[in-house]
Amino acid sequence: MLEQFYSLDQAIGIAIELQSDDSAAFNVCEVYVNKRLLDLGKKRAGLSDIAVLKKEFPQQPYCALNICGKGVLHKQLPKIDHIDKTNFSQILPNANMDDFYIQQFNTDTLSFISVIRKQQADKWLQILTEQGYRPLMLSLGPFAANNIENQLNLYEDYLVFDGHVIQRDDSHNWLSYHYDMHQRTSYPLKIAGENIDERLILPYAAAFQLVLSSKLVPIKATVSTLDEVFSGVINDRKLKVKAVAALGVFFILLFFNFILFSWLTKANNQMMDKVSRTTANSSELRMIETEANQKESLVKQLGWDGSVNKSLLVDQLAALLPSEVKWRNLTINKLDWSASKIQKKLVFLDRQIRVTGESDKIIPVNEWLARVKSLKWVKSVQLDSYLFNEEQNTGQFIVVINY
Repeated sequence: MLEQFYSLDQAIGIAIELQSDDSAAFNVCEVYVNKRLLDLGKKRAGLSDIAVLKKEFPQQPYCALNICGKGVLHKQLPKIDHIDKTNFSQILPNANMDDFYIQQFNTDTLSFISVIRKQQADKWLQILTEQGYRPLMLSLGPFAANNIENQLNLYEDYLVFDGHVIQRDDSHNWLSYHYDMHQRTSYPLKIAGENIDERLILPYAAAFQLVLSSKLVPIKATVSTLDEVFSGVINDRKLKVKAVAALGVFFILLFFNFILFSWLTKANNQMMDKVSRTTANSSELRMIETEANQKESLVKQLGWDGSVNKSLLVDQLAALLPSEVKWRNLTINKLDWSASKIQKKLVFLDRQIRVTGESDKIIPVNEWLARVKSLKWVKSVQLDSYLFNEEQNTGQFIVVINY
Protein backbone atom coordinates (compact mmCIF):
# COMPACT_ATOMS: atom_id res chain seq x y z
CA MET A 1 0.00 0.00 0.00
CA LEU A 2 1.08 3.60 -0.62
CA GLU A 3 1.12 4.54 3.05
CA GLN A 4 3.37 1.60 3.83
CA PHE A 5 5.91 2.65 1.19
CA TYR A 6 6.09 6.39 1.99
CA SER A 7 6.34 7.65 5.56
CA LEU A 8 4.65 10.91 4.53
CA ASP A 9 2.83 11.98 1.39
CA GLN A 10 4.20 15.54 1.40
CA ALA A 11 7.04 17.45 3.05
CA ILE A 12 9.53 20.24 2.46
CA GLY A 13 13.26 20.34 2.99
CA ILE A 14 14.68 23.58 4.37
CA ALA A 15 18.44 24.07 4.10
CA ILE A 16 19.78 26.96 6.18
CA GLU A 17 23.24 28.22 5.23
CA LEU A 18 24.67 30.17 8.17
CA GLN A 19 27.01 32.96 7.08
CA SER A 20 30.05 34.33 8.91
CA ASP A 21 28.23 37.66 9.44
CA ASP A 22 25.45 35.83 11.35
CA SER A 23 23.03 36.15 8.42
CA ALA A 24 21.35 33.12 6.88
CA ALA A 25 20.16 32.03 3.44
CA PHE A 26 17.26 29.62 2.98
CA ASN A 27 16.98 27.06 0.19
CA VAL A 28 13.69 25.18 0.10
CA CYS A 29 12.35 22.23 -1.90
CA GLU A 30 9.00 20.50 -1.68
CA VAL A 31 8.43 16.81 -2.47
CA TYR A 32 5.08 15.06 -2.67
CA VAL A 33 3.58 11.74 -3.67
CA ASN A 34 1.77 11.86 -7.00
CA LYS A 35 0.21 8.68 -8.38
CA ARG A 36 2.51 6.50 -6.27
CA LEU A 37 5.61 8.40 -7.45
CA LEU A 38 7.68 10.96 -5.60
CA ASP A 39 7.72 14.30 -7.47
CA LEU A 40 9.45 17.61 -7.02
CA GLY A 41 7.12 20.41 -6.04
CA LYS A 42 7.74 24.08 -5.42
CA LYS A 43 11.42 25.09 -5.17
CA ARG A 44 13.07 28.31 -4.05
CA ALA A 45 16.79 29.09 -3.64
CA GLY A 46 18.48 31.97 -1.87
CA LEU A 47 15.56 33.22 0.24
CA SER A 48 16.74 36.06 2.46
CA ASP A 49 14.84 35.52 5.72
CA ILE A 50 12.19 33.46 7.48
CA ALA A 51 9.40 35.88 6.59
CA VAL A 52 10.04 35.39 2.88
CA LEU A 53 10.15 31.63 3.41
CA LYS A 54 6.78 31.69 5.18
CA LYS A 55 5.28 33.78 2.39
CA GLU A 56 6.53 31.39 -0.29
CA PHE A 57 5.52 28.22 1.64
CA PRO A 58 2.54 29.20 3.80
CA GLN A 59 0.97 25.76 4.25
CA GLN A 60 3.70 23.13 4.56
CA PRO A 61 3.54 21.64 8.08
CA TYR A 62 6.04 18.76 7.91
CA CYS A 63 9.65 19.69 7.19
CA ALA A 64 13.19 18.36 7.38
CA LEU A 65 15.82 20.90 8.43
CA ASN A 66 19.40 20.91 7.13
CA ILE A 67 21.98 23.31 8.60
CA CYS A 68 25.34 24.16 7.01
CA GLY A 69 27.93 26.84 7.50
CA LYS A 70 28.98 28.74 10.57
CA GLY A 71 28.64 26.78 13.79
CA VAL A 72 28.57 23.34 12.15
CA LEU A 73 31.78 21.34 12.62
CA HIS A 74 32.68 18.30 10.48
CA LYS A 75 35.36 15.79 11.45
CA GLN A 76 36.68 12.87 9.38
CA LEU A 77 37.95 9.90 11.42
CA PRO A 78 38.76 6.23 10.94
CA LYS A 79 35.50 4.33 11.15
CA ILE A 80 33.95 4.11 14.63
CA ASP A 81 30.76 2.25 15.45
CA HIS A 82 29.34 4.56 18.07
CA ILE A 83 30.10 7.96 19.58
CA ASP A 84 30.12 8.23 23.35
CA LYS A 85 31.65 10.53 25.91
CA THR A 86 34.90 8.55 25.79
CA ASN A 87 35.68 9.02 22.11
CA PHE A 88 33.89 12.38 21.74
CA SER A 89 37.13 14.03 22.84
CA GLN A 90 38.61 13.07 19.44
CA ILE A 91 36.09 15.41 17.85
CA LEU A 92 36.02 18.30 20.32
CA PRO A 93 38.63 18.05 23.08
CA ASN A 94 37.50 19.32 26.49
CA ALA A 95 33.91 19.79 25.25
CA ASN A 96 30.75 18.47 26.91
CA MET A 97 29.01 16.00 24.60
CA ASP A 98 25.61 16.87 26.11
CA ASP A 99 25.87 20.39 24.68
CA PHE A 100 25.80 19.20 21.05
CA TYR A 101 23.63 17.46 18.52
CA ILE A 102 25.72 14.81 16.76
CA GLN A 103 25.38 13.28 13.32
CA GLN A 104 27.38 10.22 12.23
CA PHE A 105 27.78 9.07 8.60
CA ASN A 106 29.84 5.90 8.07
CA THR A 107 31.42 4.55 4.89
CA ASP A 108 33.37 1.30 4.61
CA THR A 109 36.44 2.70 6.35
CA LEU A 110 35.61 6.23 7.49
CA SER A 111 33.30 8.08 9.83
CA PHE A 112 32.18 11.63 9.07
CA ILE A 113 31.06 13.27 12.31
CA SER A 114 29.10 16.54 12.30
CA VAL A 115 28.21 18.52 15.43
CA ILE A 116 26.29 21.68 16.23
CA ARG A 117 25.54 23.28 19.56
CA LYS A 118 22.06 22.40 20.76
CA GLN A 119 21.40 26.04 21.59
CA GLN A 120 22.05 27.12 18.00
CA ALA A 121 20.04 24.30 16.39
CA ASP A 122 17.16 24.66 18.86
CA LYS A 123 16.91 28.33 17.95
CA TRP A 124 16.16 27.52 14.32
CA LEU A 125 13.85 24.65 15.23
CA GLN A 126 11.92 27.03 17.47
CA ILE A 127 11.74 29.67 14.74
CA LEU A 128 10.29 27.17 12.27
CA THR A 129 7.82 25.90 14.87
CA GLU A 130 6.64 29.44 15.60
CA GLN A 131 6.00 29.91 11.87
CA GLY A 132 3.64 26.92 11.84
CA TYR A 133 6.02 24.25 10.53
CA ARG A 134 6.55 20.87 12.21
CA PRO A 135 10.25 19.92 12.04
CA LEU A 136 10.64 16.13 12.12
CA MET A 137 14.31 15.65 11.21
CA LEU A 138 17.62 17.55 11.45
CA SER A 139 20.62 16.89 9.22
CA LEU A 140 24.00 18.64 9.18
CA GLY A 141 26.22 19.43 6.22
CA PRO A 142 26.10 17.75 2.80
CA PHE A 143 25.96 14.11 3.94
CA ALA A 144 22.22 13.59 3.36
CA ALA A 145 23.05 13.90 -0.35
CA ASN A 146 24.46 10.36 -0.15
CA ASN A 147 20.87 9.06 -0.18
CA ILE A 148 20.08 10.70 -3.55
CA GLU A 149 23.39 10.18 -5.41
CA ASN A 150 21.86 7.53 -7.66
CA GLN A 151 19.27 10.08 -8.83
CA LEU A 152 21.88 12.62 -9.96
CA ASN A 153 23.56 12.72 -13.38
CA LEU A 154 27.11 12.24 -12.08
CA TYR A 155 29.94 11.83 -14.58
CA GLU A 156 33.03 11.80 -12.35
CA ASP A 157 34.33 10.67 -8.99
CA TYR A 158 33.92 14.16 -7.53
CA LEU A 159 30.51 15.41 -6.47
CA VAL A 160 30.49 19.21 -6.39
CA PHE A 161 27.49 21.42 -5.59
CA ASP A 162 27.08 24.81 -3.94
CA GLY A 163 30.63 24.81 -2.53
CA HIS A 164 30.52 21.25 -1.20
CA VAL A 165 33.28 19.06 -2.67
CA ILE A 166 33.06 15.29 -2.12
CA GLN A 167 35.57 12.76 -3.45
CA ARG A 168 34.23 9.21 -3.97
CA ASP A 169 35.79 5.87 -4.86
CA ASP A 170 34.62 3.47 -7.57
CA SER A 171 32.00 2.03 -5.20
CA HIS A 172 30.64 5.54 -4.50
CA ASN A 173 31.99 5.53 -0.94
CA TRP A 174 32.92 8.99 0.28
CA LEU A 175 36.67 9.41 0.66
CA SER A 176 36.86 13.06 1.70
CA TYR A 177 34.84 16.23 2.06
CA HIS A 178 35.71 19.92 2.19
CA TYR A 179 33.88 23.18 1.62
CA ASP A 180 35.01 25.84 -0.86
CA MET A 181 32.55 28.68 -1.30
CA HIS A 182 33.90 29.34 -4.82
CA GLN A 183 33.38 25.78 -6.10
CA ARG A 184 30.37 25.11 -8.34
CA THR A 185 29.34 22.17 -10.47
CA SER A 186 30.89 22.12 -13.94
CA TYR A 187 27.68 20.86 -15.61
CA PRO A 188 23.93 21.24 -14.97
CA LEU A 189 22.73 18.87 -12.29
CA LYS A 190 19.58 16.85 -12.90
CA ILE A 191 17.31 14.76 -10.73
CA ALA A 192 15.42 12.13 -12.70
CA GLY A 193 16.07 14.10 -15.87
CA GLU A 194 14.88 17.43 -14.46
CA ASN A 195 17.35 20.31 -14.09
CA ILE A 196 17.79 21.48 -10.53
CA ASP A 197 19.64 24.42 -8.99
CA GLU A 198 22.65 23.03 -7.12
CA ARG A 199 21.59 25.02 -4.05
CA LEU A 200 18.48 22.82 -3.89
CA ILE A 201 20.34 19.50 -3.62
CA LEU A 202 20.46 19.56 0.18
CA PRO A 203 16.83 20.61 0.80
CA TYR A 204 15.69 17.97 -1.68
CA ALA A 205 17.86 15.32 -0.01
CA ALA A 206 16.52 16.28 3.43
CA ALA A 207 12.89 16.08 2.29
CA PHE A 208 13.52 12.87 0.31
CA GLN A 209 14.93 10.94 3.28
CA LEU A 210 12.14 12.22 5.50
CA VAL A 211 9.39 10.97 3.17
CA LEU A 212 11.18 7.65 2.53
CA SER A 213 12.55 7.14 6.04
CA SER A 214 10.84 3.74 6.25
CA LYS A 215 12.74 2.49 3.17
CA LEU A 216 16.23 3.92 3.76
CA VAL A 217 18.56 4.89 6.60
CA PRO A 218 18.33 8.67 7.06
CA ILE A 219 21.58 10.52 7.62
CA LYS A 220 20.52 12.78 10.47
CA ALA A 221 21.52 14.18 13.81
CA THR A 222 20.26 12.47 16.94
CA VAL A 223 17.56 14.78 18.33
CA SER A 224 15.31 12.90 20.75
CA THR A 225 12.52 15.49 20.70
CA LEU A 226 12.24 15.34 16.90
CA ASP A 227 12.40 11.54 16.91
CA GLU A 228 9.50 11.39 19.37
CA VAL A 229 7.36 13.78 17.31
CA PHE A 230 8.13 11.89 14.10
CA SER A 231 7.26 8.54 15.70
CA GLY A 232 3.94 10.00 16.83
CA VAL A 233 3.13 11.21 13.30
CA ILE A 234 4.00 7.83 11.78
CA ASN A 235 1.97 5.92 14.40
CA ASP A 236 -1.07 8.11 13.75
CA ARG A 237 -0.82 7.45 10.02
CA LYS A 238 -0.42 3.71 10.57
CA LEU A 239 -3.48 3.64 12.83
CA LYS A 240 -5.60 5.36 10.17
CA VAL A 241 -4.30 3.07 7.45
CA LYS A 242 -5.01 -0.04 9.54
CA ALA A 243 -8.55 1.14 10.29
CA VAL A 244 -9.30 1.79 6.62
CA ALA A 245 -7.63 -1.47 5.59
CA ALA A 246 -9.57 -3.49 8.18
CA LEU A 247 -12.86 -2.02 6.98
CA GLY A 248 -11.94 -2.70 3.36
CA VAL A 249 -10.90 -6.27 4.10
CA PHE A 250 -14.16 -6.86 5.97
CA PHE A 251 -16.31 -5.83 3.00
CA ILE A 252 -14.09 -7.70 0.55
CA LEU A 253 -14.39 -10.88 2.63
CA LEU A 254 -18.16 -10.51 2.73
CA PHE A 255 -18.27 -10.06 -1.04
CA PHE A 256 -16.02 -13.02 -1.78
CA ASN A 257 -17.85 -15.14 0.78
CA PHE A 258 -21.09 -14.48 -1.11
CA ILE A 259 -19.46 -15.23 -4.47
CA LEU A 260 -17.81 -18.38 -3.13
CA PHE A 261 -21.01 -19.62 -1.53
CA SER A 262 -22.95 -19.04 -4.76
CA TRP A 263 -20.29 -20.77 -6.81
CA LEU A 264 -20.06 -23.74 -4.44
CA THR A 265 -23.84 -24.11 -4.41
CA LYS A 266 -23.95 -24.12 -8.19
CA ALA A 267 -21.00 -26.49 -8.42
CA ASN A 268 -22.54 -28.82 -5.85
CA ASN A 269 -25.84 -28.92 -7.74
CA GLN A 270 -24.00 -29.66 -10.96
CA MET A 271 -21.99 -32.39 -9.27
CA MET A 272 -25.08 -34.00 -7.76
CA ASP A 273 -26.75 -33.99 -11.15
CA LYS A 274 -23.69 -35.52 -12.72
CA VAL A 275 -23.43 -38.21 -10.04
CA SER A 276 -27.11 -39.12 -10.39
CA ARG A 277 -26.66 -39.54 -14.14
CA THR A 278 -23.40 -41.51 -13.99
CA THR A 279 -24.20 -43.93 -11.18
CA ALA A 280 -26.75 -45.69 -13.42
CA ASN A 281 -24.03 -47.09 -15.57
CA SER A 282 -20.81 -48.38 -14.02
CA SER A 283 -19.04 -48.51 -17.35
CA GLU A 284 -19.83 -44.85 -17.97
CA LEU A 285 -18.51 -44.09 -14.50
CA ARG A 286 -15.23 -45.83 -15.22
CA MET A 287 -14.98 -43.90 -18.49
CA ILE A 288 -15.48 -40.62 -16.64
CA GLU A 289 -12.87 -41.61 -14.05
CA THR A 290 -10.43 -42.48 -16.80
CA GLU A 291 -11.12 -39.16 -18.53
CA ALA A 292 -10.66 -37.28 -15.27
CA ASN A 293 -7.34 -38.99 -14.62
CA GLN A 294 -6.18 -38.15 -18.13
CA LYS A 295 -7.14 -34.51 -17.71
CA GLU A 296 -5.42 -34.35 -14.33
CA SER A 297 -2.26 -35.78 -15.88
CA LEU A 298 -2.51 -33.31 -18.74
CA VAL A 299 -2.96 -30.38 -16.36
CA LYS A 300 0.15 -31.40 -14.46
CA GLN A 301 2.09 -31.69 -17.70
CA LEU A 302 0.96 -28.20 -18.65
CA GLY A 303 2.58 -26.69 -15.58
CA TRP A 304 -0.31 -26.38 -13.11
CA ASP A 305 1.19 -25.21 -9.84
CA GLY A 306 -1.69 -25.38 -7.41
CA SER A 307 -4.63 -23.16 -6.60
CA VAL A 308 -2.72 -19.88 -6.91
CA ASN A 309 -5.00 -16.99 -7.89
CA LYS A 310 -2.80 -15.63 -10.65
CA SER A 311 -5.24 -12.90 -11.61
CA LEU A 312 -4.98 -11.57 -8.06
CA LEU A 313 -1.17 -11.57 -8.27
CA VAL A 314 -1.25 -9.71 -11.59
CA ASP A 315 -3.79 -7.24 -10.18
CA GLN A 316 -1.53 -6.46 -7.20
CA LEU A 317 1.49 -5.96 -9.48
CA ALA A 318 -0.52 -3.65 -11.73
CA ALA A 319 -1.84 -1.65 -8.75
CA LEU A 320 1.73 -0.72 -7.81
CA LEU A 321 2.65 0.25 -11.37
CA PRO A 322 3.80 3.90 -11.87
CA SER A 323 2.08 5.81 -14.67
CA GLU A 324 5.41 6.18 -16.52
CA VAL A 325 5.78 2.41 -16.87
CA LYS A 326 3.83 0.48 -19.51
CA TRP A 327 3.48 -3.26 -19.79
CA ARG A 328 3.76 -4.93 -23.18
CA ASN A 329 3.69 -8.60 -22.21
CA LEU A 330 3.23 -10.69 -19.05
CA THR A 331 3.95 -14.43 -18.91
CA ILE A 332 3.30 -16.75 -15.95
CA ASN A 333 5.19 -20.05 -15.67
CA LYS A 334 6.80 -19.69 -19.07
CA LEU A 335 7.78 -22.87 -20.95
CA ASP A 336 11.48 -23.69 -20.50
CA TRP A 337 12.43 -24.75 -24.00
CA SER A 338 15.98 -25.80 -23.13
CA ALA A 339 14.96 -28.06 -20.24
CA SER A 340 12.02 -29.44 -22.22
CA LYS A 341 14.36 -30.42 -25.05
CA ILE A 342 16.80 -32.12 -22.69
CA GLN A 343 14.17 -33.97 -20.63
CA LYS A 344 11.96 -34.64 -23.69
CA LYS A 345 8.85 -33.40 -21.94
CA LEU A 346 7.24 -30.06 -21.18
CA VAL A 347 9.10 -28.24 -18.41
CA PHE A 348 7.89 -24.89 -17.08
CA LEU A 349 9.55 -22.14 -15.09
CA ASP A 350 7.38 -22.76 -12.04
CA ARG A 351 6.07 -19.84 -9.99
CA GLN A 352 7.71 -17.21 -12.14
CA ILE A 353 6.17 -14.07 -13.63
CA ARG A 354 8.03 -12.45 -16.52
CA VAL A 355 7.04 -8.87 -17.44
CA THR A 356 8.27 -6.95 -20.49
CA GLY A 357 7.44 -3.30 -20.94
CA GLU A 358 8.56 0.20 -21.68
CA SER A 359 9.60 3.26 -19.63
CA ASP A 360 11.34 6.43 -20.73
CA LYS A 361 13.38 6.36 -17.53
CA ILE A 362 14.70 3.60 -15.32
CA ILE A 363 13.87 5.37 -12.05
CA PRO A 364 10.11 4.61 -12.22
CA VAL A 365 10.97 0.97 -13.01
CA ASN A 366 13.28 0.75 -9.96
CA GLU A 367 10.65 2.40 -7.79
CA TRP A 368 8.07 -0.12 -9.00
CA LEU A 369 10.48 -2.98 -8.16
CA ALA A 370 10.93 -1.57 -4.66
CA ARG A 371 7.16 -1.59 -4.17
CA VAL A 372 6.84 -5.12 -5.57
CA LYS A 373 9.41 -6.36 -3.02
CA SER A 374 7.05 -5.25 -0.23
CA LEU A 375 4.40 -7.78 -1.35
CA LYS A 376 4.37 -10.75 1.02
CA TRP A 377 3.99 -13.34 -1.69
CA VAL A 378 7.02 -12.13 -3.68
CA LYS A 379 10.15 -14.19 -3.03
CA SER A 380 12.45 -12.28 -5.35
CA VAL A 381 12.29 -9.63 -8.05
CA GLN A 382 14.99 -8.84 -10.58
CA LEU A 383 15.43 -6.33 -13.38
CA ASP A 384 16.66 -8.75 -16.05
CA SER A 385 17.46 -6.03 -18.58
CA TYR A 386 16.86 -2.39 -19.47
CA LEU A 387 17.81 -1.19 -22.93
CA PHE A 388 17.05 2.14 -24.55
CA ASN A 389 15.52 1.77 -28.04
CA GLU A 390 16.69 4.75 -30.09
CA GLU A 391 14.16 4.07 -32.86
CA GLN A 392 11.18 4.04 -30.50
CA ASN A 393 12.77 6.64 -28.18
CA THR A 394 11.95 4.65 -25.05
CA GLY A 395 13.54 2.18 -22.67
CA GLN A 396 12.56 -1.46 -22.92
CA PHE A 397 12.84 -3.66 -19.82
CA ILE A 398 12.39 -7.26 -18.68
CA VAL A 399 11.49 -8.00 -15.04
CA VAL A 400 11.45 -11.49 -13.50
CA ILE A 401 9.37 -12.06 -10.33
CA ASN A 402 9.45 -15.33 -8.39
CA TYR A 403 6.56 -16.13 -6.03
